[in-house]
Amino acid sequence: MDPFQDKVAIVTGGASGIGRAVGLALARRGGRVILADLNAELLSKTVEAGGRAALEVRAATLDVTDAEAVKRLVAETAAEQGRLDFMFNNAGIAVSGDARDVPAEDWRRVIEVNLLGVVNGVLAAYPVMVGQGWGHIVNTASLAGLVPMPGEIAYTASKFGVVGLSQALRIEGADLGVKVSVVCPGLIDTPIIRTSKVVNMDRARLMALAPKAMPADQAARFILKGVEKNWATIPVGFMAWWMWIAHRISPGLTAWFWQMQMRRLRNQVRYKKNSA
Repeated sequence: MDPFQDKVAIVTGGASGIGRAVGLALARRGGRVILADLNAELLSKTVEAGGRAALEVRAATLDVTDAEAVKRLVAETAAEQGRLDFMFNNAGIAVSGDARDVPAEDWRRVIEVNLLGVVNGVLAAYPVMVGQGWGHIVNTASLAGLVPMPGEIAYTASKFGVVGLSQALRIEGADLGVKVSVVCPGLIDTPIIRTSKVVNMDRARLMALAPKAMPADQAARFILKGVEKNWATIPVGFMAWWMWIAHRISPGLTAWFWQMQMRRLRNQVRYKKNSA
């Protein structure tokens, strides 16, 4: 029997990208999936696509920075379904730019969504899972949560927080029946790479320096394989595996590599002269 058959899962950031791909993949494997997202219009289209494929997916409009709303969704789902097997805390945003250019409000927003959004999901789902004696929390971080990434420093800070949270919670939850995994993708072909904010850099030139992005559906297969095997850390894609291993062996080598990349990025920065 498929391990996801008849399992109840909430996936935040479920309207597009990795969240959409994971949610639909779960449903194709017989899961009962609630896709949660702030973008109600896009969420509706995703759920409609699932319905046309005869998949059991439902929509829940949700802002992950609203702790009470997240708690309410989890409680209502567990009460209605009689259980909560998986909580995928996946919603995230990004801001790219040199640290000296990124304003404080962008830092706050990235940390509110990427880190505190995960915290809210954990605070809502973990007690439910402890109470029932089982469950699996899957938090989406990034390769930038394993290896420091210049040019996206607020994003890196938030994702390192998600990795540390997940690793500590995995230890705490082990004796209580709750599994915890952290997903660390490399570059995935999702809307975030086309729509995220870029500060004082040229997006096209920035993307020209990036490796080829993995399709989201392929990433979802990697993620569910790791969840099924209860991996603590789930790097997604060759680049993520390679950079993670390289950084563990020689942090100095990866620091040198990213310093070279940062120099290339700075050559493309369009600084505005201070006329004051």
